Amino acid sequence: MTERDPFPDPSPAGAVEHPTRAARIEHGETVRRRIPFDAIAEHAPAPDRDPIGLLESQAATRVPDLVPIRYGRMVQSPFAFYRGSALVMADDLSHAPATGLHTQLCGDAHLSNFGLFATPERTLAFDVNDFDETYPGPFEWDVKRLVASLAVAGRANGFSRKQRKRITRACAAEYRETMTYQADRGELAAWYSHIDAATELDEYRDVLDSSTRKRVRKTIDKSRGRDSLQALSKLTTLVDGQPRIVSTPPLIVPIEEVFTGTEAEQLDRELIRRMRDYRDTLQPARRLL
Repeated sequence: MTERDPFPDPSPAGAVEHPTRAARIEHGETVRRRIPFDAIAEHAPAPDRDPIGLLESQAATRVPDLVPIRYGRMVQSPFAFYRGSALVMADDLSHAPATGLHTQLCGDAHLSNFGLFATPERTLAFDVNDFDETYPGPFEWDVKRLVASLAVAGRANGFSRKQRKRITRACAAEYRETMTYQADRGELAAWYSHIDAATELDEYRDVLDSSTRKRVRKTIDKSRGRDSLQALSKLTTLVDGQPRIVSTPPLIVPIEEVFTGTEAEQLDRELIRRMRDYRDTLQPARRLL
């Protein structure tokens, strides 16, 4: 009986070639010569640009009762509009010069989509926490989305033009320096890198005034108490000893209030099946959680 090789060579059909670091650097330099930094800053919207039309086309795929609520939130301020109009900015960016260096984007990397959350290791991390718009695209689209959000939020909070310029440049510089740092590390080191909220607060202790430090510390402490059990107690109530979602139409509506009889039962079974399918994708140690 022939002994089976536990580490067989990948078949040519399934092999994935990874360029060397030197090759990636050379490719990046080629792209920079083709698309210089100044070109990335260009904004040339299409002549027939129609932001409202784009939002309306998006609304056609949404729950009709929720569209007016969404628009009502967006008209509250320029930043609220910016938050709700990722499609408009994506359309603008699609008409601008692009590096062609694609990655899996957040897709909506504005500053409010960054926050504190507990990792599986139970540490409090700061990172992107919203991936509703994730999609492959040029890496700089996420950077532009984030930097522009700082400019819009800064204006809304009364920051001067000079202050906003300093903030946005600092953000772009931090991204550039972090990517340069990560490029020199191994893949596992980059994979496990994260921002520990408590550590970062200690690092910037001398930069922040006492009032800001207390406010940030309060936010961190409050975030530690947010977990699935808190969400369960807030979003559900007990009915005949079983947790049921609290109805707050039109934002949150239980299945039985939308569908009745056979339709509700079929949808309930389908949701349970999908949850089980999702559970099967998790690591065995996390499936019980």
